[in-house]
Amino acid sequence: MTNLSLGLRENLKKHFYIYWPKIERVYQSKDGTYKFLILLEDGQVIETVLIPEKDHYTLCVSSQVGCSLACTFCHTGQMGFVRNLRAYEIVSQVILAKKFIAEQKLSFALRNIVYMGMGEPLLNWSEVKKSLGILLDENTLNYSKRRITVSSVGIPKVLEEFARSGLAMVAISLHAPSQTLRKKLMPKAARYELSELIQVLQNYPLKPRERITIEYVLLKDVNDTPAHALELVKLLKKVRCKINLIRYNPWPGSPYQAPEPERILSFEKILWDNNFTAILRKSKGDDILAACGQLRATEN
Repeated sequence: MTNLSLGLRENLKKHFYIYWPKIERVYQSKDGTYKFLILLEDGQVIETVLIPEKDHYTLCVSSQVGCSLACTFCHTGQMGFVRNLRAYEIVSQVILAKKFIAEQKLSFALRNIVYMGMGEPLLNWSEVKKSLGILLDENTLNYSKRRITVSSVGIPKVLEEFARSGLAMVAISLHAPSQTLRKKLMPKAARYELSELIQVLQNYPLKPRERITIEYVLLKDVNDTPAHALELVKLLKKVRCKINLIRYNPWPGSPYQAPEPERILSFEKILWDNNFTAILRKSKGDDILAACGQLRATEN
């Protein structure tokens, strides 16, 4: 910055520095999904996933190195928690992906961003909030809040603050229709009572056409029976929502299996018959461990 005096530049150099996270390795799936292994300043690594859609890309960003919640079906949860990401480390995932798209001359633009990678965003709310502000700012990346979704297991008090901020759309990782089953599948998330979470969701401030996204991963013989579907209907009957069903994506050493297609359709039909919008989310990148629940940040 030659428009600054030499003395000021020396002083800035003494007290500040700029570090840019680096893409260490790129994995490409047969379906066109890319997974980036990103090296951070302190030697830690995270994973970010670039997902092809019909006419655009969606980027799945991480908010923590590892995760403290230890959900039994999630690969990231098994690596434990290392640290929170800083706002610039979150935003840099978006900038690196945009740069990759430009350099590789890929067909589509990066349109949507989902905080669904490694970590629980609301347990790093202060930095996630800063990162959202940067992404939305018209002088930086100028994204619309409707193009950004933050996924959380639902930390009631922080969720209320996030709702008031109006910075992004919300997705709730539910995965169980009862507190008892949630304790088995998501023991640390279940420290927050399901009834309290549902109360927050019922009062969630939404514009006329907005709905809360409920994420529900289907685990064979665990949470995928017609009885579970009816229990889910009862739980969510007063929540303005749509339900994303996710066929379980196994990982090495995983204790669960995915249900058969006909079982998934049966579960989905019960939701339809009870006037819920339910969509089976198509898994992408599972052959490179880039699908939902498979991220682990490893060279292997």
